[in-house]
Amino acid sequence: MPTALLDVAPGRRLQLDDATRAADGRGTPVQLGLDQIGTPLHEVTFVVVDLETTGGSPTSAEITEIGAVKVRGGEVLGEFQTLVNPGLAIPPMITVLTGITNAMVVAAPRIEEVLPSFLEFAGFGTGTVLVAHNARFDVGFLKHAAERMDLDWPRPQVVDTVALARRVVTRDEAPNHKLGTLAALFSAEVAPDHRALHDARATVDVLHALLGRMAPLGVTHLEDLRTAADPVPQRRRRKASMADGLPEGPGVYQFLGPANEVLYVGTAVNLRRRVRQYFTAAEKRARIGEMLDIAVAVRPVPCATALEAQVRELRLIAEIDPPYNRRSRRPDRRPWLRLTDEAFPRLSVVRRLPAAMLGEALGPFTSRSAAEAAMEALQEISPVRRCTPRLPATPRPDAGACVLAEMARCGAPCVGGQDGARYSVAIATTRRALRADVDAAVDALRGRIRALAEQQRYEEAATQRDRLSSLLQGARRAERLRPLVSAPEIVAARRRDEGGWEIVLVRYGRLAGTAVSPRGADPMAVVGSLRAGGETVPPPTTACGAAPVEETELVAGWLERPGVRLVSLEEGPVPLACPVRGAARHQVPGRG
Repeated sequence: MPTALLDVAPGRRLQLDDATRAADGRGTPVQLGLDQIGTPLHEVTFVVVDLETTGGSPTSAEITEIGAVKVRGGEVLGEFQTLVNPGLAIPPMITVLTGITNAMVVAAPRIEEVLPSFLEFAGFGTGTVLVAHNARFDVGFLKHAAERMDLDWPRPQVVDTVALARRVVTRDEAPNHKLGTLAALFSAEVAPDHRALHDARATVDVLHALLGRMAPLGVTHLEDLRTAADPVPQRRRRKASMADGLPEGPGVYQFLGPANEVLYVGTAVNLRRRVRQYFTAAEKRARIGEMLDIAVAVRPVPCATALEAQVRELRLIAEIDPPYNRRSRRPDRRPWLRLTDEAFPRLSVVRRLPAAMLGEALGPFTSRSAAEAAMEALQEISPVRRCTPRLPATPRPDAGACVLAEMARCGAPCVGGQDGARYSVAIATTRRALRADVDAAVDALRGRIRALAEQQRYEEAATQRDRLSSLLQGARRAERLRPLVSAPEIVAARRRDEGGWEIVLVRYGRLAGTAVSPRGADPMAVVGSLRAGGETVPPPTTACGAAPVEETELVAGWLERPGVRLVSLEEGPVPLACPVRGAARHQVPGRG
């Protein structure tokens, strides 16, 4: 538990008694627990450093003294102090300031001997933090010395007590944030005197006092400290207590407003850690900041697996339509590209696709403009008609051809230029492309792009490139999703890092259930229970009708992860496979 000594002056020990406050703003203390996320500050090792130098720049000055104090939980673990021979004369003004003379350092070791010893003492690792007052100065000299010696700088997390003081010490309390001023304010046991060890000891007391002040603002863990000095309103930091008591596993979180309304829905692998991050400077979105100022509580929805959490998030956003969610807010109705069902079919962008047409269409696309770009790509390389009227099998006597027929870009079936059989042969490349067999289309489009570039018609070439990109993206998505949305049932499993199995049940592209088989348990028993109790999903009548496309893509991403094993499969009309010569083998060109 956090160290608390109530009868000593502020700064003498690490005081975190008030680290967690109730969200009601009344300041009711809440006991901290060892299960809180991240590393509690009382478990963090701080190496507080101070340097004395011959000047202000590491490129023209040298270190004359290093002092450091290693502390954890308010207790001193060790101290480090040595003079350093700078290899040059100490300016008289520096001697007056620090009291360090040339005679004092003449027999002292050089920095090449001192720095390795200091780094060994510090032992910078995952849970060790370097602290200094005006840290840029001290760290700059240390890094410069390491670079000069070809030593790897360990890159520890750095805390600057000047930056912390600016957050919690007002001008009414202290005229400035100098070490001497803060040491006096917090009644430090050691008065700083421009000697490295004395100043480091004073900085320890200042650090502890500052952390004590920041604890009620939600700065109680190492993860909080990374952004503690950043400009986060205190009212928002205090709300970090909303994360207290949240599970540390995967799930969905809902920020609630004063009327218990859902403001925002999100997902996390670790609910507690993710929610705490919202109340630090890591959260920079203005819209979310506005939401946090309104929120009064967080409602968790624990999930068995991260995939379940991601899918639940999508479904909740679609169901609730929270005001602060911008993605996935409405049911997925992405467009498809297909041929119309008539004697002389044309390409058409549609919002709904019959399930029986799944193998004869591209998509779904991310937008109508993307679908139209893919349509234009196919129209460029195939004489598929572009007029919209429905054409009869036998042309009318009064029918007239359009300008495309005059340009030989259409076979003019409207005036009898082609019969149904010849037209079908002419648009064979388009039909193959709609089945995701895009080789011929890609070759033709790339040839057109090269020709335009050779003629220095770069804007036209860029347009063709973007159309090719849309075509390939639609073909790749169709190729990826067809096996999933047509399969009545897929059961797959993946071994967990901590042992056991994560098991997923998918029906027609919809996540019908997930479960975890613990280490040592029979996973097939869990599979049986999951199949019996999983959601019943009837065969959809429309393509991707059982689940939004975004959900099926999440499932596809999980199935494609390394180590996933297929447990059982009730395959649909499209095999669960990735064709060797499919659209996925073609590189999608970048857009301009």
